[in-house]
Amino acid sequence: MPALKGLFILNPKSYTQIYGSAELADIQKHVEIYAPPQTAQSIRENLSLLEQADVIFSGWGGPLLDADFLAAAPRLKVIFYGAGTIRALVTEAFWQSGISITSAAAANAVPVAEFTLAQIILSLRLAWRAAHVIKQHGRYSTEIKNHIPGMYHTTVGLISLGLIGRMVAEHLRHFDVRVIAYDPFVRPEIAADLRIELCALDEVFQRAEVVSLHTPWLKETEGMITGAHFAQMKPHATFINTARGAIVRENEMIAVLQQRPDLTALLDVTYSEPPAEDSPLLTLPNVMLTPHLAGSTNDECQRMGRYMVEELERFITGETLRYSITQSQFQHMA
Repeated sequence: MPALKGLFILNPKSYTQIYGSAELADIQKHVEIYAPPQTAQSIRENLSLLEQADVIFSGWGGPLLDADFLAAAPRLKVIFYGAGTIRALVTEAFWQSGISITSAAAANAVPVAEFTLAQIILSLRLAWRAAHVIKQHGRYSTEIKNHIPGMYHTTVGLISLGLIGRMVAEHLRHFDVRVIAYDPFVRPEIAADLRIELCALDEVFQRAEVVSLHTPWLKETEGMITGAHFAQMKPHATFINTARGAIVRENEMIAVLQQRPDLTALLDVTYSEPPAEDSPLLTLPNVMLTPHLAGSTNDECQRMGRYMVEELERFITGETLRYSITQSQFQHMA
């Protein structure tokens, strides 16, 4: 009989997406799951279920970790959150509890970084603009080839070097491109290890053929990217946003895109989502929208569950949790 007792608390769809049969089997080798999967609502209605829990496995739709929840879980040692941001879960009471929490944000970052890499490569070939011109005019145009930056000694700019930004930078090491980045929290020696040149935010927009945004959505970052940044972009440059729409002053971006048809914006996120029915983002020819699909979908979600299995195994053997989140780290996370 496993020494640990635990519960799953998350919404039903997340449970089946994140924790596949292999992940469940591996968890049950180490943990006695003593009740059926719970939701945030069902556990709130029956807090006594928490009394035996040493560990909790969660994900999208997880519970609010407030004082009442924590008081009902006196044995709780660690929460394995098989998704990305924990912002909707944690409270000040949680940070004072001494309970550990670990997140699968690094697993969710993998498809976002892959998606971004694909967008960067296609953008440096002006593929989106070429496809639009063909559709618009019903014929091929060779004029666009005169403006293709290509991937030899061109510059890619990254805004923020968190999990996703660093993964993108690692991918780009395989190509003959320069990578510059803005991130005031990254030490120069870390950037040097990644072969990244740190520079000011304005300079990223001024120098890069492609600018990719990876900043977390915090109160301090809302509206961080302004129309003035877009106005400074090089001719035929591309802006990619897989972060959050609220980080960009969209009305200002739209105004510049209307004046600068040479620019392209690839937006996987907007504010709000989806855009309002009368938003110019839906009709501007130099904007390509995708419906927030860069993150984990379908079977990719089981990678997040697998990361939590691996964290469980580290916990059991007394190793440091690789993806544990502290309160100080949390302040700069999405």
